Amino acid sequence: MKKEKFIPLENERLTQKEVIEKSTNYYKQISKRRSVRDFSEKDIPKEVIKNILKTAGSAPSGANKQPWAFCVISDKKLKSEIRELAEKEEYENYHGRMSESWKKDLKAMGTTHIKEFLEIAPYIIVVFKKVYDLEEEEKTQNYYVTESVGIAVGFLITAIHQAGLVTLTHTPSPMKFLQNVLGRPKNEKAYLLLPVGYPSKDCKVPDLKRKSLEEISHWY
Repeated sequence: MKKEKFIPLENERLTQKEVIEKSTNYYKQISKRRSVRDFSEKDIPKEVIKNILKTAGSAPSGANKQPWAFCVISDKKLKSEIRELAEKEEYENYHGRMSESWKKDLKAMGTTHIKEFLEIAPYIIVVFKKVYDLEEEEKTQNYYVTESVGIAVGFLITAIHQAGLVTLTHTPSPMKFLQNVLGRPKNEKAYLLLPVGYPSKDCKVPDLKRKSLEEISHWY
């Protein structure tokens, strides 16, 4: 039987004080993250986008299958087409698909079916999940696909914030149009869309409160 190859773990040995300090500083930094809908057109170096994608690609996944694909769009014509198609779906959502309670909950966000940020943000990243892999048209199984892609998106959003940029998780459901307009293969399904950029100078966000630690944690 072939023996699997293992390598030494690269891990920085920290004192307890250093662990507390690093965890505190990271929380203070990441707690400033907000979903943003007001973007600047200021360009972003392509290297930054590559780095945040590499960060997302380092996420854990079921059996290390890495069942994701990240499509990066900067072409203005294509961004405009995506906005048009997304707004068609969002119009249907706001005018029939969404329940009244859902629309009521969204009021605090100030959202409508209009999604101008899809054209203004310099980049759009569309995340696809690979329901299965294709090797010479033969299907091979992936595991925990939704969970794995969700973790990768978490890494991606964190990397965007760490780079001093902002984003928004956008899911113009149904998202079949993204697979069509980008010509993605049949084994990929659109998971969500992230506009990426700098916030506009007059950017404002809803005055929302996050649940306290006591509300979200249960210690046993």
